[in-house]
Amino acid sequence: MLVVPIKEGENIDRALKRYKRKFDKTGRKRALQTRKQYTKPSIARRALVQKAQYVQKLRDAEEV
Repeated sequence: MLVVPIKEGENIDRALKRYKRKFDKTGRKRALQTRKQYTKPSIARRALVQKAQYVQKLRDAEEV
């Protein structure tokens, strides 16, 4: 459970922003999205390989 203490005289919007930031850092939202539908292991591996190729291409372009 996330707890965001609100300081005296603090704006509620600011506290809500801190809560959202904490929630994003926990990774719960991303985990829920990935569990929404099943992805085959071969598809997941293919996505990792494609991402690695993309990153490598960016690094190669940066060096030149």
